[in-house]
Amino acid sequence: MMHILFPMPWQSIVLFTVWLLLNESIAPGHLVLAAFLAIGIPQLLRGTQDHPFRIQKPMLAVMYALKVLGDIVSANFEVAVQVLGPSKRLQPGFLAIPLDITGDFPITLLASTISLTPGTVSAEVSSDQKWLYVHALHLVDETASIREIKKRYEQPLKEIFGC
Repeated sequence: MMHILFPMPWQSIVLFTVWLLLNESIAPGHLVLAAFLAIGIPQLLRGTQDHPFRIQKPMLAVMYALKVLGDIVSANFEVAVQVLGPSKRLQPGFLAIPLDITGDFPITLLASTISLTPGTVSAEVSSDQKWLYVHALHLVDETASIREIKKRYEQPLKEIFGC
């Protein structure tokens, strides 16, 4: 019964929470509308997922989100220093990151995480989903940057989704 009402429980929780945060209110009307959206949108999207993903380690997912938020804040300061300094010191470049994770959603989450972190943007995923191409504003050591992205973001996602 619960799976019928909430076919995507994590998404429902996120929808409910985000609605309340965006409206900065827990007024009864917002609670009802948030619940309606949290139930209704996943119901509408029920048949669109070919392979639904499962979060294997929810607590690790929370820790991952907090780590990404911290990285976004610190990267903002780093990029500000780089941009305000002499542009001649910037060394932009592209990275080709070999992917160990599989599945559309985990790969999309990795690409989104990289794009959310200032100074990097995901450019493309190869058609065979084996490579993620990333543009970096300042690329000093390609190997170290790839190793850092794989360790900091890809490995936790691999554990979170069991892929």
